[in-house]
Amino acid sequence: MTDIPSSPSTQVLEQRLRTARIVNVVLAVVAVFLLIVVLARPTGGGASGARPAAAPNTATPGPEATPTSVALRDPDDPLAIGPVDAPVVLVEWADLRCPYCALFTNRTMPALLKEYVDTGRVRYEFRDVSFFGEQSTNAAVAVRAAAEQGRFREYLAAAYAAAPEKGHPDLPRKKLIGFARTAGVPDLARFERDLDRADLRKAVEQSTRDAQSLGITSVPFFVAGDRAVPGAQPVEVFRQLLDDRLAAAGTR
Repeated sequence: MTDIPSSPSTQVLEQRLRTARIVNVVLAVVAVFLLIVVLARPTGGGASGARPAAAPNTATPGPEATPTSVALRDPDDPLAIGPVDAPVVLVEWADLRCPYCALFTNRTMPALLKEYVDTGRVRYEFRDVSFFGEQSTNAAVAVRAAAEQGRFREYLAAAYAAAPEKGHPDLPRKKLIGFARTAGVPDLARFERDLDRADLRKAVEQSTRDAQSLGITSVPFFVAGDRAVPGAQPVEVFRQLLDDRLAAAGTR
């Protein structure tokens, strides 16, 4: 079995996730205790008093359901693939001009989609970042524009399939429109207009800042639960990660 690589940045992020989960669990336990105390107080004034009210059946949320999880589980998220209630969520941060992001999408992503996402066991959520200049921002806007027309998966595949073997691809507007055509974006005129939308550009910029606030400075970068994986690792590394998270969630 292949060991999942670790680095200072991944260790810091994993520690943050674990610490946040511990805090949530402690707060949940305290809240349940206080609720039980309140509900157990007598409400009647007779000699016999009132029977304590039964405590509600409150379960502590699992790791993937904690508010501190980087997983959004937003049913309206156009940059996600797979059921919103899948046991595990795999989050990827990527830049369309990143050669290693292309390597992951072209060589590893198809197997993970087939084995985990399309079978309903894992949800994949994409986070765009702009680490390589203005063209990175423009490309991320294009992904969002295609996603709004239901072609996120297809656009990502088309863009990365055209990536060079080495170096950062040149992504002028003409190429971004060509990817939309290849991906089957239904309304190309709307897509071209959306490339100039200020709200999409601001969303990309905010997503980039959010990634940096987590300590993510290189891509691709992945998180599942409280485990982090940097780089375009072999498919076996991701299978181990997802199998471990599924086992932790009580799912094979």
